[in-house]
Amino acid sequence: MRKISFGIICFSMMFTGLTAQSLKSPDGQFEMNFSLKNGVPFYNLKYKGETVLEDSKLGLRLFKDSNIKFNTDLSNANDKAQDLNYGFEKVSDKRDSKNETWQPILGEKKNYINNYNELAVSLNQKATDRNIVIKFRLFNDGLGFRYEFPQQKNLNYFVVKEEDSDFDFPTDMKAWWIAGDYDSQEYQYQTSNVSEIPAKWATSYDSNASQTPVKDAVQSPLMLKKEGKQPLYVNLGEAALIDYPASHLEVDAKNFKFKTHLTPDGQAAKGYIQTPFNTPWRTVIVSNKAEEVLDSKMMFNLNEPTKYKDTSYIKPTKYMGVWWEMIIGKSQWAYSTADNVHLGKTDFKTLTPNGKHAANNTKVKEYIDFASANGFDALLIEGWNEGWEDWFGHSKEFVFDFVSPYPDFDIKMLNNYAHSKNIKLMMHHETSGSATNYELWADRAFQLMNKYDYPSVKTGYVGNIIPRGEHHYSQWMINHYRRIAEKANDYKIMVNSHESVRPTGLSRTYPNWIAAEAARGTEFDAFGGNNPDHHTILPFTRFMGGPMDYTPGIFQTKLDYYFPNDTRFVKTTLVKQLALYVVMYSPLQMAADLPENYAKHMDAFQFIKDVAADWDDSKILGAEPGDFIVTARKAKATDNWFVGGITDENKRNFDLDFSFLDKGKKYEAIFYEDDADADYVNNPQAYKITKKVITSKDKIKMNMVRSGGFAISIKPVSK
Repeated sequence: MRKISFGIICFSMMFTGLTAQSLKSPDGQFEMNFSLKNGVPFYNLKYKGETVLEDSKLGLRLFKDSNIKFNTDLSNANDKAQDLNYGFEKVSDKRDSKNETWQPILGEKKNYINNYNELAVSLNQKATDRNIVIKFRLFNDGLGFRYEFPQQKNLNYFVVKEEDSDFDFPTDMKAWWIAGDYDSQEYQYQTSNVSEIPAKWATSYDSNASQTPVKDAVQSPLMLKKEGKQPLYVNLGEAALIDYPASHLEVDAKNFKFKTHLTPDGQAAKGYIQTPFNTPWRTVIVSNKAEEVLDSKMMFNLNEPTKYKDTSYIKPTKYMGVWWEMIIGKSQWAYSTADNVHLGKTDFKTLTPNGKHAANNTKVKEYIDFASANGFDALLIEGWNEGWEDWFGHSKEFVFDFVSPYPDFDIKMLNNYAHSKNIKLMMHHETSGSATNYELWADRAFQLMNKYDYPSVKTGYVGNIIPRGEHHYSQWMINHYRRIAEKANDYKIMVNSHESVRPTGLSRTYPNWIAAEAARGTEFDAFGGNNPDHHTILPFTRFMGGPMDYTPGIFQTKLDYYFPNDTRFVKTTLVKQLALYVVMYSPLQMAADLPENYAKHMDAFQFIKDVAADWDDSKILGAEPGDFIVTARKAKATDNWFVGGITDENKRNFDLDFSFLDKGKKYEAIFYEDDADADYVNNPQAYKITKKVITSKDKIKMNMVRSGGFAISIKPVSK
């Protein structure tokens, strides 16, 4: 730990012109201090009197405001005069506070509490006569801050070279992290001390369809822990990512410090700004309890309320899909054996079918029948549209038109059939990274959806981005995702984006952006695999900013069932797959396995049929990142509760306290548990189901096998 004596601090304050302002959280547990040291802005943060962040620098670097050369200009060291990180004088400060309760359109709770104290410090850079505002909001669960740029003569338009927001910790901490990357978040989580990250970084990621790793950087949200008798959990993230590139965190392993690193565009610029403008919020969530970090809604509170006038079409959705069989290699997206097709020119009816096309009329009707019989809302069908023969790896701009079905996919007939079974079809729009093409076709694609009453779309961005040179998380693409969400709202369509930027609480502002993938999901169980601890880390990282379409529910976890001698397998028990529906919040939940596999375990499948996708209340009953999570949720507008518990590769016990239930009531609880001899490697499908009458006074010891868990559905007993 780095230490500075009290006398040196006092001396420094006397002779460096330090100007300081303090801000406390509404409950008084947090204290943030802002200061100028020789014109350089700093902040620090304390929680219950303990230093969370030491003095950490703030500011931005800019390109020259004329004759910008971009890549060559990056190495030009004499442009410091353009930067906004020095030479400031305080002009004024303004304080505000808020304590409100708001209701998410879809969420983990009926009511979210937004309670903070605010300090906005106005600064003037005397040498250039430029003004900025650094705004801090201190909540009862941590800190948010951002930069604001008023419209002004000397700061009207500018280009960001880099944002230099620091997070300077006083000691080494345990971290759960993935490698920084401009194009992918689909990596296995690593667990190490901050000081060990550079040594482990080079081997921390595997190959991906599109990737641009950022050396010695990690992605946010980042989960950290100071271990000891009084542990301290810290989560670093960003909120309200609008018209700005997504950020990463450069690691200073020797000094236990992180610095913001923005995603560039093809010219190495990191943001084209027109004032007035606000950057996204940087977030620091802190607690002595891991459960309270998971329960934080700060990132949503830092987003603006929606301006949508009609949100009635935005609904929780449970769906199945013609999907997993392609992921594992049993079927294909492509219709024909061709490897070179031209949309609008190739007559697909004349091509030779490959015999493995999954999105055909017969198979889709079978899926519709099963989904309908079991009460699902929708069915996703991938590979329905022309172009999959050469969709990937060719940087092909006109890759799909999103309106032309393959010869064996009768879109009108299948929609009529689905509607007759009370099922809506879910549209699939894979862009192959060609965002320009998608924007060109979006109106026609959404019009087709309206014609056939598709209520939602799954978008995809596999591969390198077009416009070429852009990244999945650069400013242009951040704006693209928002434009698609806004356009989809014009057509009353919900969006589930895959391979997109991670959510930053924007579901408050754009509630039709119902979910995203933006992390390593179930599909990787058929690719490089997901470790057993993966599911216990994601809620502390990726899920902090919004729902993920993780696509759980795989019952046939061993892939040698389909392909003899295949060594791939889903590294969970069947029961853990059930528990994921509760632990991993999403108002869009998929039963991802094949109908034939559910048909063999209809008693266990009942939990997936019963579990809700929208909630009035959620309680984190126990959690430790990388180890286990136990969550209870109350279904929307009911008295029904669902509980899910998961563990990593270690078996463990958990004392489940039902005091969250209403006192004086009796409930029927159905317990889905791993059998005593269950094991995610050797016996993943061994489970037992029991019923019990319980009350709020009950405490039951739950046993979880390796990478196993438990799931419970709870309903009041009728009098």
